[in-house]
Amino acid sequence: MRIALFEPEIAGNVGAVMRTCACMGASVDLIEPLGFPWDDRRVRRAAMDYIDHVEVVRHKSFDAFREAMGESRLVLFTTRATQSSYDFEYRADDVLLFGKESAGVTDDVRASVDASVRLPMRAEVRSLNLATSAAIALTEALRQTDALPG
Repeated sequence: MRIALFEPEIAGNVGAVMRTCACMGASVDLIEPLGFPWDDRRVRRAAMDYIDHVEVVRHKSFDAFREAMGESRLVLFTTRATQSSYDFEYRADDVLLFGKESAGVTDDVRASVDASVRLPMRAEVRSLNLATSAAIALTEALRQTDALPG
């Protein structure tokens, strides 16, 4: 299982996703450009020593990322989707894709994914934090595929 972040803008979110993935046994894909310098101290501060326990792959573009994923199914998490993430059937080789904090993904990226789902939430609010969303999504996907650690 992999978490992919499309052009993430906030180093702390990336660090928190890396820490979550280290704990859950998932890999992280970062699709550039990033909104911060990769050596940013905030990434390391959020990921802490967990950074040494997670595979992180950086991709120069969405096209390069998509090519590298091969046959893996790309599942986009977006507030624009109608299907609940809890009604979706995950597979062990799925890649869970999250857009940038300010704008999500581009229309061409949205059109190229294999599935789109949304995390259920109250109508009065816009969205969850990126790192929180990734943690919720990853946990459900791992639960469904009998891959939760421990």
